[in-house]
Amino acid sequence: MRYVHTMVRVRDLDAALDFYVTKFGLIEVRRTESEAGRYTLVFLAAPNDVESAQERRAPELELTWNWDDEEYAGGRNFGHLAYRVDDIYAFCDKLAKAGVTINRPPRDGRMAFVRSPDGISIEILQEGDALPPQDPWKSLPNIGAW
Repeated sequence: MRYVHTMVRVRDLDAALDFYVTKFGLIEVRRTESEAGRYTLVFLAAPNDVESAQERRAPELELTWNWDDEEYAGGRNFGHLAYRVDDIYAFCDKLAKAGVTINRPPRDGRMAFVRSPDGISIEILQEGDALPPQDPWKSLPNIGAW
């Protein structure tokens, strides 16, 4: 398992970048915009981690800016922790057998979500390419919020 990133939602991307980049000193390593999803993701790394982050080997801070105005209540602006695993199906099976609810099953062989006992959302990502979709995961519905 490898720690990947921490995601926080921001209401004003320019103000967030001014804080995290200009004032705090982090460096933008990549950006993704989704017209269909109406969001922008900006990944930041500490100066000493930039080269490793560009190769996706160092932890990053993911700023998520949803284009539509949204009020974040109950800590929703803190998004999730993320970890990469060697086999997402085996990892989720181990968690499920230990009594952990798989809130967003790895239907696509690439991504799943669970929650900690304190309600912290944790994203589980397949290392490398997505695994081929397989049962029982590909047909399981989401459970609760993730």
